[in-house]
Amino acid sequence: MTETSSAVDTDDFDPHALAEQDFLDEVHSFQFWFDSIEGYLTDRPYGRLETTDEEPLDDDRRDRLITTLCNYAVGETAALEGAAGLVQLAPDRNSKIFMATQVADEARHLEVFLHRLRELGVADPESEIERRAQPALVEFKGTLLDLVAGGDWQAAVFAQNVILETMEYTVFRLHAANADAVTRDVLAGVIADERRHAGFGENDLGRSLAFDPAGRARLREIRSQLDPMVLGVFESALDDVGAPTEERNRL
Repeated sequence: MTETSSAVDTDDFDPHALAEQDFLDEVHSFQFWFDSIEGYLTDRPYGRLETTDEEPLDDDRRDRLITTLCNYAVGETAALEGAAGLVQLAPDRNSKIFMATQVADEARHLEVFLHRLRELGVADPESEIERRAQPALVEFKGTLLDLVAGGDWQAAVFAQNVILETMEYTVFRLHAANADAVTRDVLAGVIADERRHAGFGENDLGRSLAFDPAGRARLREIRSQLDPMVLGVFESALDDVGAPTEERNRL
């Protein structure tokens, strides 16, 4: 996966044509971030178009949507706190700047999901999130933050920007395909951000692990520890968003 901008570039600028260090300077910059998000967040307060109308939801669909959004908020809180800690751990200034942009992204995601919960009639989102949170997701969040607290840049980036972001990207895309119109609006901008975050993780680890077989072995071991949590989160999320049974193994 490459780190690409979602904004329309009238000058047909291609950062991939740059030398490696110039490419990293470009795609990890705040300017690149500004240009990226402008294309899909302009005129979208709280992530939604003002022209998008609410669809009527029956009680069951509304309840399942609330549960889903509560767990999205747990995941985004994990990524927000993780990215904030990774700013300090980042091995170079470009990575610090990128993580600072990710902090802003994750804070926005959390804000729009909380706002959407209130739109659905949830008076106290924090209490509702605590009540509905998936235990496996809470466990994953704790493990991720332990990796950050332990100063383990590689493992934390792997858990956050590869595993968590890829899982969220997959679930959000699946959900957007059958979501109500307002939730679909909100998810569209979040999905674009998650793709950029996962691209950073894959590129960063790809460079640092290319000649580090011991590092690759260590991450395989960490992955084996995370897999039961991730699969538990994923299975529950697929239930919440109504994933077709025949698609689950592939997903």
